[in-house]
Amino acid sequence: MVKQGKRMGKWTKVLLSVFGAIIVLAVAALIFVNVYIGKSKPFIDGEVTVAFLDEDVKIVRDEFGVPHITAESDADLYRTQGYVQAQDRLFQMDMARRQASGRLSEVVGEVAVGTDKKFRAFSLRAAAEASYDGYGDDAKKVLGWYAEGVNAFIEKAEQDGKFPYEFKILGYTPEPWSEIDSLTIGKYMAYDLGGNWDSLAVRHWALNNFPEDLAQELFITYPENAPSIIEANIANPVAVAGQFDPDLVPPEFNGSNNWVVSGDKTASGLPLLADDPHLGLDTPSIWYQMHLQSPGQNVSGVIFAGIPGIILGHNENIAWGVTNVGPDVQDLYIEIPNPDDRTQFLFDGEWEQAEVRDETISVKGGDDIPFEVMVTRHGPIISDILYKDEDPEALFSMQWTALEPTKELEAIMKMNKASDWESFESALEDFHAPAQNFVFAANDGTIAYKANGRIPIRKQGDAQLPVPGDSSDYGWTGYIPYNELPRVVNPKEGFIATANNQVVDDSYPYHITKLWAQPYRYERIAEVLRAGDNFKAEDMIELQMDQKNLYAREFLDDMIGSIEAEDTAGKYEALVKMLREWDQYDSADAAAPLVFHKWIKQLPIGMFSEAMPEDVYKLLPGKGTITDQMMRDAYAGEPGAWVEKYGGVDKWVFDSFVTSVEDIEGLFGNKVASWKWGDFHQVEFPHALSGASPIFEHFLNPKKQAIGGSNVTVQAAAFKEDGTVNHGAPWRFVADLSDLTKANHIVGPGQSGHMKSQWFHDQADDWVKGEYHETVLNGDIKDGHTLMLKAGR
Repeated sequence: MVKQGKRMGKWTKVLLSVFGAIIVLAVAALIFVNVYIGKSKPFIDGEVTVAFLDEDVKIVRDEFGVPHITAESDADLYRTQGYVQAQDRLFQMDMARRQASGRLSEVVGEVAVGTDKKFRAFSLRAAAEASYDGYGDDAKKVLGWYAEGVNAFIEKAEQDGKFPYEFKILGYTPEPWSEIDSLTIGKYMAYDLGGNWDSLAVRHWALNNFPEDLAQELFITYPENAPSIIEANIANPVAVAGQFDPDLVPPEFNGSNNWVVSGDKTASGLPLLADDPHLGLDTPSIWYQMHLQSPGQNVSGVIFAGIPGIILGHNENIAWGVTNVGPDVQDLYIEIPNPDDRTQFLFDGEWEQAEVRDETISVKGGDDIPFEVMVTRHGPIISDILYKDEDPEALFSMQWTALEPTKELEAIMKMNKASDWESFESALEDFHAPAQNFVFAANDGTIAYKANGRIPIRKQGDAQLPVPGDSSDYGWTGYIPYNELPRVVNPKEGFIATANNQVVDDSYPYHITKLWAQPYRYERIAEVLRAGDNFKAEDMIELQMDQKNLYAREFLDDMIGSIEAEDTAGKYEALVKMLREWDQYDSADAAAPLVFHKWIKQLPIGMFSEAMPEDVYKLLPGKGTITDQMMRDAYAGEPGAWVEKYGGVDKWVFDSFVTSVEDIEGLFGNKVASWKWGDFHQVEFPHALSGASPIFEHFLNPKKQAIGGSNVTVQAAAFKEDGTVNHGAPWRFVADLSDLTKANHIVGPGQSGHMKSQWFHDQADDWVKGEYHETVLNGDIKDGHTLMLKAGR
């Protein structure tokens, strides 16, 4: 035993020596990585002589990392904007242009081939190139100036060996920036905010796989007056299951909140404006906050990294914000290919040649992949991306407003310099895609609203189903005339609010969509604004953080009734009591929101998931809207075909409840008193590289935090199946028109894309708590970091 003990002691020393060496190496590696990463930190203090400016430019970053740029000309202003964005967000900018252009595989490998094929087929970059040709000289100059600034930073970083660390990790250097890159990112945002093609594909699948009564209930309004469209969908089935990646479809109802209150209802006597656009929650934020000042403009707000100007915010006279209209701006056409030449498609009895683009997808570590993009008279073929040896009898092409030449940048340039509603509305005429609900306020007291963008007028159909592509009887005849788009100025009610809700009634003469977002966020905003008076900016901030759940107000009593009808043994009496006593706020420390939201999420799963392939189920849009209507009808005594097939509303709702409770017990145990919404519902802000390694996750993501709210509260916090909050308002904004020298903002999780920056995650806690920062438009900046760019042409 003594000898064995000695041997164990010896091995212990050896192991300790090995572990010690490993620790030393790990520490050395950490120091090296830390030094290398630190070397690429943006230079934000002092002076730098640059060759791309005509005159000196001053950049002051405030205590939250917001750059305030002061230039003597618009040319130098936009050049510097490009330079500064590249300092803080170059990797994000490069990933955005690559994704939208279908070029991710070049730097990340085979895993991105499917994504690249989709975005090449969707033709965003081709649309950006066509748009550039339609821009005027002034806009082309702005795009060129901006690209000069980005490229000046890229050249400097390459000379100094100081590219952001992500490029080193992936082993490549960024290409020069081009004007088309900025426009392609703009087209990607139209994609993220303006799609309905997936709903058409799923309904087409339903018509070919379900009896008519079941298929009918997956429509918002069944198109009974369009038998030829329905017949064409049944006669020419297009493969849907297994053909589209649902993970590449933008989040359903990629929405927002905005409102504007007239001076009649405010303490100052001048308007208040609030905006919080809802998008993905990532590190870094999709938004980049800036203040731009030259002799011709003084504007503050946010923009997408990679694009010049300010898209949302305020200047010295006006403020504005947006939500998504969500109109039907995409149509699918059932195209019949020539069996002897797959590049030709039937149209009015003749075979018509499609445009064919032969492209090559370069794959890091793999062989190049030839890829063919076909574009019919209606738009690109999108449904044969995953076909291999099959020869399909019918395919989908897509017509989409964003694939046409559009001029959003010209609108942004004019918006930034507008001084009143007349000049602002004139600017909006160039903002075509995505269609947005603009709310507006001016310091002359005006408040206004416009649903703005190109919204198609169709020969036939209501955009609920694909239409025949082989006939000139179908297609678009134009767009809703600009002066007939929904518009409100200075309403008697004293406020205007939108939250992706229905913005027109049945008297409106044009089709916008039949699939609006659930109304609960809008109803809560309107409820508060109607009831209140003497509002201040602080009240708008409080409303943006409001967690009242009006969804529960509508349905909870009936749903509890279903439990009581089915739970004859009283097993769930304690949970029922807890739900009845709930104040219907989605508070992070309450148990009831956990039960309610898991329950609501389970309803469509229980009803539909067994009846369709997994990818088709994921593609199905408006699941909540569909099951809401099923519950309304059933509780009103008129159950539909799906509910009757299931066995009645009480059984459906009760089964969903039981499944949800069992799931919660599996996660948190069976002590209801210990359940908390915030233990499940947590926000993370993941970095694009964090999924590659737990080490990256540790360093690149802020810590997860419990958060209240939900997808149906004004404080938007939509979540995945595992509870991770992945969708909400990365930027929140409140402006008081009585003092536009400043405004209130939050950019979660922070301004910088550099992990060593003090502004990488500094607003993550503020975002959760609703603690806003003040950004000045005029006046001194406290605790600022000043960088002077000295002109050295």
